[in-house]
Amino acid sequence: MEQAKKEFLKRLLSTPGPSGYEQAPARVWREEASTFADLVDWDVLGNSYAWLGKPEGPSVVIEGHIDEIGFIITYVDDEGFIWFDKIGGWDDQVVVGQRVRIAGDSGSVQGVIGKKAAHLLKPADRQKVTEVSDLWVDIGAANKDEALSRIQVGDPIVLDVEPLELTEDLWVSRSIDNRVGAFVALEALRLLNDARPPVSVVAVAATQEEINMSGALHLSFRVKPMVGIAIDVTHATDYPGAGKKTDNEVKLGGGPVLTRGSSINPRVFTGLREAAKQLGIDTPVQAAGKSSGTDADAMLRSGAGVAPGLVSIPNRYMHSPNEVISLQDLENAARVIARFVSTITPESDFRP
Repeated sequence: MEQAKKEFLKRLLSTPGPSGYEQAPARVWREEASTFADLVDWDVLGNSYAWLGKPEGPSVVIEGHIDEIGFIITYVDDEGFIWFDKIGGWDDQVVVGQRVRIAGDSGSVQGVIGKKAAHLLKPADRQKVTEVSDLWVDIGAANKDEALSRIQVGDPIVLDVEPLELTEDLWVSRSIDNRVGAFVALEALRLLNDARPPVSVVAVAATQEEINMSGALHLSFRVKPMVGIAIDVTHATDYPGAGKKTDNEVKLGGGPVLTRGSSINPRVFTGLREAAKQLGIDTPVQAAGKSSGTDADAMLRSGAGVAPGLVSIPNRYMHSPNEVISLQDLENAARVIARFVSTITPESDFRP
């Protein structure tokens, strides 16, 4: 991957933005989009749009949600300790002892998640599963007033974990779910910039997927595209204990994953698979019998007449501080999507 693209990806991954608080990473995304897109815009839910062509007539959406899981401050006690709740789905066990960044109005505040030391726990308590309600954030404040001079109730929190290059190809970071989807959406649009397809194309960095998928619902009504390709992460199955019987053979660097199932338009799936074959890119298939658990479902449910597809990036250790992905999978996902979109015309028929 080119160095400039790596730097853009690092900025996206490093910028805090849990669901409902995506403004900062969305600005990073729009800044990059403005270097080549015809029109860059955003809406009242915080969705960001980058257009090739005019926002009218037949169009295609390429979408990745830009929010990450995080936390929110709910209370500050008299001693200055901060109590918090979850934004999105967490395994509470990975939260203990982590460093955090609080996005306060006056700037970033660092702290650490505290818990009673194991030496002080009663034997029965040591057997209990830790819950977020048992934990607090310590920012070094002497009392409540000092804490509230730096943060306030309702401020968002993310874990303080920066991207790390494990190898030339494998990266680890928080927020990979799903900054990489927003990244791929823009990279696919960039690939389409030179040879414009006969329909308008809009890349979207959508909001709030981790809590209610309202961003994808809203963009479906606003754009009313012929096709909506959602990009998300999916579970890799190349590590101990992974679920190959449910998620198939999926490995980092093994290619972007295509979902086939009840919530995916069969013509879009076939078109993506054919595009991958033309490019010589392997695309494992995952089956979704009821729903995919992604913004593709929201596009389908919107009633806006969108034919949804889903391209996923293999990811180890999802919803943890250290998710792992392959840069090669990101680049190949963008190539497959761009090739498929280039075949779509105003006359294309996606009725099953």
